[in-house]
Amino acid sequence: GCEVIMKRFVEGEDRSQSTLFPERLDDYIAEDNPVRVIDVFIDELDLGPLGFEGVDPHATGRPAYHPSTLLKLYVYGYLNRIQSSRRLERETQRNVELMWLTGRLMPDHKTISDFRKDNDKAIRGVCREFVVLCRRLKLFTQALVVIDGSKFKAVNNRDRNFTRAKMKRRLAQVEASLDRYFEQLEQADREESSIVDVKTANLKDKIATLKKEMARLKKLEVDMQEAPDKQISLTDPDARSMKSRGNGIVGYNAQTAVEAEHHLIVAHEVTNQGSDRTQLSPMATQARDAMDTDDLTVIADAGYFKCKELLSCHEAGITANVPRPQTSGNQANGLFGIKDFRYIPEKDEYRCPANERLIWRMTSEKNELVIHSYWSSSCQACALKSQCTTGKERRVTRWEHESLLEAMQERLDCDPEIMRVRRQTVEHPYGTLKAWMGSTHFLTRTLNRVSTEMSLHVLAYNLKRVMNILGVKPLIQAMQA
Repeated sequence: GCEVIMKRFVEGEDRSQSTLFPERLDDYIAEDNPVRVIDVFIDELDLGPLGFEGVDPHATGRPAYHPSTLLKLYVYGYLNRIQSSRRLERETQRNVELMWLTGRLMPDHKTISDFRKDNDKAIRGVCREFVVLCRRLKLFTQALVVIDGSKFKAVNNRDRNFTRAKMKRRLAQVEASLDRYFEQLEQADREESSIVDVKTANLKDKIATLKKEMARLKKLEVDMQEAPDKQISLTDPDARSMKSRGNGIVGYNAQTAVEAEHHLIVAHEVTNQGSDRTQLSPMATQARDAMDTDDLTVIADAGYFKCKELLSCHEAGITANVPRPQTSGNQANGLFGIKDFRYIPEKDEYRCPANERLIWRMTSEKNELVIHSYWSSSCQACALKSQCTTGKERRVTRWEHESLLEAMQERLDCDPEIMRVRRQTVEHPYGTLKAWMGSTHFLTRTLNRVSTEMSLHVLAYNLKRVMNILGVKPLIQAMQA
């Protein structure tokens, strides 16, 4: 009976049989295997001008690996969520796709990780080259991008990062513990028993340890005060403490520009500034150059609202759509907001809700912006004063390029869908990237290396998207054309 049951399963081959493998490695790799895309893409690149070291071999010494081999290895790794050099080394020894891709070469993990470290700029260039390829394949037909930033964790643990507030808390904790132990010591001195000696010795140890910690913190505090932003990270010196969804994380703020049609990342930048305020025009200009378009429209959330940035975009011929954050205290307190005042351009004055004229009074400079001020002299007698201002008169200020902001607000009011497009476009790549990266986002340290790592992730993300859009075989044909 047992014999009959066995036959009901799919049978494997006998291991001791000699004809187990096909003779050619190529027979294992199907025509539409993504690994073929990596192979063709990197073979078509000219690695010398991109700045890779070792393209021309040395005449003497031990032969090195060609950069293209190591580059293929990395792109394959990031496409298949194998980011660590040790795991890549292990994969080259057992993974048929990698044996096919590298021609059975098996570099050790040191060679692999040094390659990423020594060719950081060149690897970032490869990521840009793929965006150029996407442009050649006419994938950017809509000149619309969404810019956003997201916080990614660094290698640095939160306990090994100090800000002024953290340092103050840490020192206070140590002080409090010291006080408590000294109190316990005094108490132990008053008692008399055989346990007391053990207890005292134990307390003295704890006090010595805390005093050491106190000295260490004081020394760190000096370093911290010398840092330009009064912050110090011990594991990764470039990582910064930032707010992310209400929690503090120690990491980097990665900026991306994502085009709205296929959700490809056309430009990205890793920064260690916690805020997005100054990022709009640099990211928009990068996106415009990458897509090679003259009439780019960018969308971003209220975190990017900054007058100077919006002016820079306008001057560069880029149409920006950024909602204005509600920062005025008047509306919050139930008083008339700026929307209740109508500007009359031909007279350069405002009309208030009581239909009085607010005329130009003075011009001043604030935060490098030229600001005009307007007010009326009939506020004191006005019936609506209690709904308008708590001061002597209601003053309205206007930036010299306010018309830009008004035009932008009009665009946003006419097209309420804009902000939904923003969310659908940019949240998708970030979600995907963070899922690929795992719980510790970056594995390397310092801004330069972290940027290289981000570029590899972005390259893998874009590759995967384009393979899904076009299919593997058409993409290979297009690359070889």
